Amino acid sequence: MKLFKALGLTLLASTLAMGGASAQEKTVKIATEGAYAPWNFTGAGGKLEGFEIDLANDLCARMKVKCEIVSQDWDGIIPALQAKKYDAIMAGMNITEKRLETIDFAGPYASGPQGWGVLKDSPLTKLAGQGQRINIDKDPEAAQKIIEEWKPLLKGKTVGTQGSTVNAQFLDKYLKDVVTIREYKTTEQHDLDLAAGRIDAIFAAHSALKASTEKPEFKDMVIAGAGLTGDVLGRGVAVGLRKGDAELKSMFGKAIQSAIDDGTIRKLSEKWFKIDMTPQT
Repeated sequence: MKLFKALGLTLLASTLAMGGASAQEKTVKIATEGAYAPWNFTGAGGKLEGFEIDLANDLCARMKVKCEIVSQDWDGIIPALQAKKYDAIMAGMNITEKRLETIDFAGPYASGPQGWGVLKDSPLTKLAGQGQRINIDKDPEAAQKIIEEWKPLLKGKTVGTQGSTVNAQFLDKYLKDVVTIREYKTTEQHDLDLAAGRIDAIFAAHSALKASTEKPEFKDMVIAGAGLTGDVLGRGVAVGLRKGDAELKSMFGKAIQSAIDDGTIRKLSEKWFKIDMTPQT
């Protein structure tokens, strides 16, 4: 009888321990746009897919937390984070000084240039710097020279970009007196307007432009001119977090560094972008 009682108590203790561990499992809710292929997009059946979806799940596994990924319109993604509708943002968001005024970041986990998307038969294919990558912070003279070389070709043109992005900030800072800027809710919308000839060019991330050029409906789009980084274009794509969330920042930071060190970010970026988007040191 004592043996059965002891076994019963042991099993009860084990069950309670397991239940307690399960109940204490932390859930991290991550928001993404779901409309920014190949970073994140809504696939068949409404399932979220893309580089950041794969990476988010990998990071959550490293942090030993449950991952819940939700879609959120870009223009409300920071306000909803601050309102505590979720814990983090993974949506192709670059670290910038302006954003650091309101939120914090862990990372970066990816890095790439921004530049021009134009049609194959456009005179804008001759924009200066084809194949070059220039960091505005590290080489401001070269960046300014390229921008000045762009201006005569861009004069009077209509340029599309996604609103509330580093790309919109770049156009406003450097080219607002040269081009007409048309802002869009999503990158797909400005891609469609370029393909239809309703705008002359788009300014976006090279990673997104490259993904678009591989789609049949955008087969006439090409990347033109130099690719730029730095200044208002930011320091790389990172996890957006509420200020003061030190624990989560530390967890994401360690997980991201681990994913960089073991090559996971390289493998995932080569899968989705066909190039290595591992942040440059």
